[in-house]
Amino acid sequence: MNTKAYGAYAGDKPLEPMQIVRRTPGAHDVQIAIAYCGVCHSDIHQVRAEWEGTLYPCVPGHEIVGRVTAVGTHVKGHRIGDLVGVGCIVDSCQHCDDCESGLENYCDHMVGTYNFPTPDAPGHTLGGYAQQIVVHERYVLRIRHPEARLAAVAPLLCAGITTWSPLRHWGAGPGKKVGVVGIGGLGHMGIKLAHAMGAHVVAFTTSESKREAARALGADEVVVSRNAEEMAAHLKSFDLILNTVAMPHDLDAFLTLLKRDGNLTLVGAPASAHPSPNVFNLIMKRRTLAGSMIGGIPETQEMLDFCAEHGIVADIELIRADEINAAYERILKGDVKYRFVIDIASLDA
Repeated sequence: MNTKAYGAYAGDKPLEPMQIVRRTPGAHDVQIAIAYCGVCHSDIHQVRAEWEGTLYPCVPGHEIVGRVTAVGTHVKGHRIGDLVGVGCIVDSCQHCDDCESGLENYCDHMVGTYNFPTPDAPGHTLGGYAQQIVVHERYVLRIRHPEARLAAVAPLLCAGITTWSPLRHWGAGPGKKVGVVGIGGLGHMGIKLAHAMGAHVVAFTTSESKREAARALGADEVVVSRNAEEMAAHLKSFDLILNTVAMPHDLDAFLTLLKRDGNLTLVGAPASAHPSPNVFNLIMKRRTLAGSMIGGIPETQEMLDFCAEHGIVADIELIRADEINAAYERILKGDVKYRFVIDIASLDA
């Protein structure tokens, strides 16, 4: 099946219109007409070969929402016309301990939505900057939000689950003090989710100008991390700090804010390493430094259902497909509040 898409033929080339081929749905496949696709910072890293191993042509996009247009003969959980989503995973081994635990994101044979080997043409997965996609039913999520909010649901499939998973794993909720470092695509979702979960939320930003924006997202307090007095006022007080910043920086500044048994989880992925933290900031209070990557399919569905129940979506700017190269440059400048989403209908314009 031929379908229109936007992608790049090389790391030093802009994204451009192209025709790609999707497989005919198999017995367990769901075919989806994509309505919207969010734009993740990782799309830029991959398409520009800033991360090793980019395969071309590269069609990015793993924050996909749309409507089911066909289902295989053995598909039970989805019907034609359903609103559905596809996140960062389109396949895995389905039988290892990780998969059986519903943590397909940690499967050694996980297949990402784009740039992963596949039998389908052209030999690697092609993502959501396209009109259609065909995905095994196991990796298709139900969308219960009103259709009018569908564009703003798209970033939940990456930014939402990337922050939800560690918040749930480390027990964010009533009686817990949770920090969120960075107020961007990931951070703004972390603030919204932690607030809705009932935690006391403190947002950390390097910018004085973001105080009111952070409060509007649900932060109970806002700390400018460059202000030593503001940081010192929170020493040894946090149960959990979620660090969404994708630039190398001093982790000790946040480790010292954790109480005994507190946790600092990294979800931002910088291109180069953070400076190594001081081991004594860990061992003296039995603190933990952890990482977390997206989430499994069951917890992604849980997150989507929670967000539908609480009316949570991302703050987005809707763009046409032919605006994607300019959007990439704006992301690199921090000029978006807080996620770009492509209107896939614009591929026909």
